[in-house]
Amino acid sequence: MSHVTLCYLVDGDNVVLAMKKRGFGEGKLNGYGGKLAPGETIPQAAIRELKEESGVTASEDDLDKVGEIDFFFPHKPEWDQTVHVYFLKRWQGEPVETEEMKPSVFSKEELPYDKMWSDDPFWLPHAIDGKHVKGSFVFAEDQSVKDHELETGEPGEMEWS
Repeated sequence: MSHVTLCYLVDGDNVVLAMKKRGFGEGKLNGYGGKLAPGETIPQAAIRELKEESGVTASEDDLDKVGEIDFFFPHKPEWDQTVHVYFLKRWQGEPVETEEMKPSVFSKEELPYDKMWSDDPFWLPHAIDGKHVKGSFVFAEDQSVKDHELETGEPGEMEWS
């Protein structure tokens, strides 16, 4: 399983989502993130990917880990991954469109789940409500959720790997 990052910019009642323009997840709205570079820690990767994909800079100290989710793709096991999910409430600069992502701002109450990954409605509302999430999702070939397990808890209750 590869470890990847996913970082959501959260500003009060708003969340920045970005349309993935190429590669894995193309055509879906999501947070910013990706794979770790050799020798990089998970928080370092989150900050680097955020800068590359949005143009904004931030400190690792401001990352708030809200989730750890395993994703399984039985039809493409090379896509299997553990996603480390962060919320970031403080950053420098404004998100800009890059070669990979095009940002948009949405209110927390009106997130466009129909344009996001099919797992997001299961866990993201809990994270937005201040809970921490841990779980696993199995995807069908059409990228719908085939099976899942999810546990939620108060901040500080979850043990991360």
